[in-house]
Amino acid sequence: MTTLLIATRNAHKVGEIRAILGGQFQFLTLNDFPGAPNVIEDAETFAGNAAKKAVELARWLSSPQLSTLNSQLSFVLADDSGLEVDALGGKPGVHSARFAAEDSASSGNTPDADNNAKLLRLLKDVPAEKRAARFRCVIAFAPVSQAKIESSSPVCCNEEMELPTFDGACEGKIIFEPRGKNGFGYDPLFVPDGFEETFAELGGDVKNKLSHRAKALEKLKDHFSRLPT
Repeated sequence: MTTLLIATRNAHKVGEIRAILGGQFQFLTLNDFPGAPNVIEDAETFAGNAAKKAVELARWLSSPQLSTLNSQLSFVLADDSGLEVDALGGKPGVHSARFAAEDSASSGNTPDADNNAKLLRLLKDVPAEKRAARFRCVIAFAPVSQAKIESSSPVCCNEEMELPTFDGACEGKIIFEPRGKNGFGYDPLFVPDGFEETFAELGGDVKNKLSHRAKALEKLKDHFSRLPT
């Protein structure tokens, strides 16, 4: 069975990925590797950030001193995702998790409540018909094998590494106040097309069939099904 390292410590994201990929894989997360490097997500695109995380962690895991830990691992799966709001020119985009940071002294990810509050503040005068938005996700995975990771560049470029990437998007709109207790991030403010409920109201079973991450992961599953056994 293929074992994947999910390159995150976010329990909500891990739960979604596990639920969508199902029993075809075994999973480890960064919580299983407390010494893993903190990869700076400074690329300008979701694909760039996902590729950088996947490659840098795969390179770290392939080092000889970690051979006893990585022997069971096949790939590192990394994703970058976020919210794009048309009325804001596509923001927050790659800055979704740290959207409120520019309004504070924080340089890292900021609490969901702060990010949501900033989004609502920026959209306060935007009418309902102009609040179109989408969640977007790009997944990259890299083999945990030194022979396949030859780039020494400290900043990994997706095209240079030729990593397979898988993308997904979910179209919808931003409402005027948060609703629902499930989900995370901007879920309480996002209503997907064809529904009246927010992602935070729909629950995991529905969300995991139509979300941006679900669509990207389905492409990944299809890719694996085509690989020679």
